[in-house]
Amino acid sequence: MTDSSAIRSLESFLKTLSDLVWGEFMLVLILGTGLFLMVRLGAMPLRRIGTAFRQLFQGRQAQGEGDISGFNALMTALSATIGTGNIVGVATAIGIGGPGALFWMWCSALVGMATKYAEAVCAVQFRETDHQGRHVGGPMYYIKNGLGKRWMWLGALFAFFGMLAGFGIGNTVQANSVADALSESFNISPWITSVLLMALVGAVLIGGIKRLASVAGKLVPFMAIVYLLSGLVILALHLPVLPAAVLLVVDSAFTGTAATGGFAGATVMMAIQFGVARGVFSNEAGLGSAPIAHAAAQTNSPVRQGLIAMLGTFIDTLVVCTVTGLVLIVTGAWQTGAEGAAMSQEAFASVIPQGQHLIALSVSLFAFTTLLGWSYYGERCAQYLMGERVVKPFRVLWVLAIPVGANMSLGVVWILADILNGLMAIPNLIALLALSGVVVGLTREYFARKNTEPLGL
Repeated sequence: MTDSSAIRSLESFLKTLSDLVWGEFMLVLILGTGLFLMVRLGAMPLRRIGTAFRQLFQGRQAQGEGDISGFNALMTALSATIGTGNIVGVATAIGIGGPGALFWMWCSALVGMATKYAEAVCAVQFRETDHQGRHVGGPMYYIKNGLGKRWMWLGALFAFFGMLAGFGIGNTVQANSVADALSESFNISPWITSVLLMALVGAVLIGGIKRLASVAGKLVPFMAIVYLLSGLVILALHLPVLPAAVLLVVDSAFTGTAATGGFAGATVMMAIQFGVARGVFSNEAGLGSAPIAHAAAQTNSPVRQGLIAMLGTFIDTLVVCTVTGLVLIVTGAWQTGAEGAAMSQEAFASVIPQGQHLIALSVSLFAFTTLLGWSYYGERCAQYLMGERVVKPFRVLWVLAIPVGANMSLGVVWILADILNGLMAIPNLIALLALSGVVVGLTREYFARKNTEPLGL
């Protein structure tokens, strides 16, 4: 069997497994959990967006015990979420599921705000302090401390899948996307890209969560603003066709998309599957990754950090992914047959001189911060399973995995990431459903104490 046929066989097997993991059960579980939490919270995450932004700006200062500010906790979480999913992931979703996939990304984000809120509330409420005085938390801890010892196996299952998923969604996918973008735009060898990424990531990891949060707090706002402004310029130049693009997104979500140009056509189920899967890949609501970062926040209230945390989903998908998706549609790049980063590069280059280089640099910067953020998630999962002694070996292994991802097939990398994402989400979503009463109780108590409008339940 030749290398190419072996890769095709592997892709075929992984695609079958991905379809199984991301079948109707997973779609119902993710959207259903978010909808259930949103209803139990009386749509509070939607009604309190203004309050959340005020808490975010106040969160620059320490307001309780923890290791990093509430603001930097969100920036650390966003460093892992605002990444290639916002550029490559959106392009992949629309390239396979059609414009309708963007609609289902919006749906997953709207209910995902409630999911992300609940995750952070539980993370702070049930966090622990390790032997070195660091605050640690996440699904494995709120399963252990919230559901009791008889459920510890579920927490261990999350940590196991989370540790492995980090090497997919947070490492190999990011390295692959950077290598692909820099190779296309600047003809830089993937091996050179690998060495540079290894050196930069290794240098930051030596400093631990505080250095990571400091870097994220500076890079994330800068890169998001530059990318958004560029995308908004393109949308402004295509303003006359923008309403038609939005209508196409909504119509395709319920009718599918016929083959046109280089686009092969998509069913409604394909739009839902890839829209939700890429939406979760992008904003990570329900995966259980972001609460690992929020557990380290300097806060005296789980609800306050939950309000800050839910903005991650809002910013990531409803703002950044929307801009990307609409740019792909109004420029017609989604019909060209280009894949991944190449589709986004084609869209930006069609309007902005040397726009492909802007995308290459954006992907590189986004992916770099995601490599950092997910290294922390994977490290905490590994520490939960094997203790403090595993931290340094894990960091070494993390850096060594970068060149593997940079030189793998794009199809294999993305499908493998989808599978691992789904497997780590299941234990977390079960825990959130079981702890929903705790989340609602803490929320009622917080807003009652603030003498504000009571939670409408």
